[in-house]
Amino acid sequence: MPARPLPANDPAPRIWSGQCRRDQDLTSDELRRLLALAADVKRSPQRYRSALSGKYLTLLFEKPSLRTRLTFELAVRQLGGDFVGSIGPIAEREPVMDVARNLARWTQAIVARVFLQQTVDDLAHFGQVPVVNALSDLYHPCQAFADLQTLCERFGDPAGRKLVFVGDGNNVAHSLLLNCARLGVHMTVATPRGYEPNIGIFEEARIEAETTGALIAHSYDAAAAVEGADAVYTDVWASMGQEKEAAERQRVFAPYQVNEALMERARPGALFMHCLPAKRGQETTHGVMESAGSVVYDQAENRLHAQKALLLMLLGG
Repeated sequence: MPARPLPANDPAPRIWSGQCRRDQDLTSDELRRLLALAADVKRSPQRYRSALSGKYLTLLFEKPSLRTRLTFELAVRQLGGDFVGSIGPIAEREPVMDVARNLARWTQAIVARVFLQQTVDDLAHFGQVPVVNALSDLYHPCQAFADLQTLCERFGDPAGRKLVFVGDGNNVAHSLLLNCARLGVHMTVATPRGYEPNIGIFEEARIEAETTGALIAHSYDAAAAVEGADAVYTDVWASMGQEKEAAERQRVFAPYQVNEALMERARPGALFMHCLPAKRGQETTHGVMESAGSVVYDQAENRLHAQKALLLMLLGG
């Protein structure tokens, strides 16, 4: 249970005119407001059950999904709205610009889980309605929001805590870097050589951290990186679309497995985090997944609440 809540003056929804196609679309204040609202939504869901009444969203999924698709479907319905959706390539029959313009005539927002960030950007540019990035090759903001909500529940204001991400410098790592920097959370990414985070995104996080006091770092030494960590995070070694690299990645990433020995180097009682799905025996062990410090299912649950908060800030009122 949290020692104290994340500071917030008002948990009520406030609409901003931007998008959520990239993590950079939210300011530090908007991120804090989102997390405070997510906590209130989780605590008092009945308060918001008709907040999106009469609102319709489009859910577009180029990639298979369990948590993302179901939590967005539930979020819309539990807020009193409804959705239409499709599964498969978005621009298979017509260009994204035409898809976006059609959808904007029918629905009030678009949620898209896609292979390429450019698809999300094009949907936002041509659709001129709020677009939520539900995962792209560069970012996974909704996952990071749920992760930070989980940290808030355990630590109160997480500023000054240390999160270490071990594994591939992927889209989840990118979103965590940017959002941890905004909240003053120290973050280190430990990767094998050749699998570092995108340098541009990493530098953006470091610049953002200059105003919050967060320490943003990269290491090739997982054991050294997790020393003193309050939370250790990992993800699958080969994401969707990287199946041909799976065998090579298993060889390269084997020293970066988050196992019991690695967790012992973190602070006593450190949290274990994973965005799921997990491959037990690869990036982590069954024992770590089932340990007392594992909060992976809290993270999964908080996808629902954080996404509700995001939709409320985009469309509520």
